[in-house]
Amino acid sequence: MFDRRHLLRASGAAAAGALGAAALPSPADAAGLARPPADPDPTAGVTRTLLQEHPSPAEGWEAVQTLVQIPRHKESGRHSHPGIEVGYIVRGDVLMEFDDRPPLRLRTGDPFFIPDGVIHNARNVGTVTTMMLSTYVVDATKPLVTTY
Repeated sequence: MFDRRHLLRASGAAAAGALGAAALPSPADAAGLARPPADPDPTAGVTRTLLQEHPSPAEGWEAVQTLVQIPRHKESGRHSHPGIEVGYIVRGDVLMEFDDRPPLRLRTGDPFFIPDGVIHNARNVGTVTTMMLSTYVVDATKPLVTTY
């Protein structure tokens, strides 16, 4: 049985290597949000603290709430969830990157919503450790986080 208290954090070393090889500037580069030099582990130091989890009124689903902290120049790594994520930026600046849509710049006080199964990456583009409060309503039979 999957224990949500052991949330996954994937190493982003392979992704960092691939990103460092890109020849063309990304939309983020044009917006002044370029990545710092290639980092052997861009997800190092990212923490996800389980705050609470409860069965949902919908059978087979559960509500999970976490506090995610991302240090300066670090990122969550590309991942998805088996349900929705409703979040709030408690502190910091994040570039929320998606595989299927343009990135979204989020700052302290901004809410966000990520649909079921959407692959995303939260990249700290600010000057402090970012803190995000994330609440998920997810399929209780699947892992909370699937990394890519």
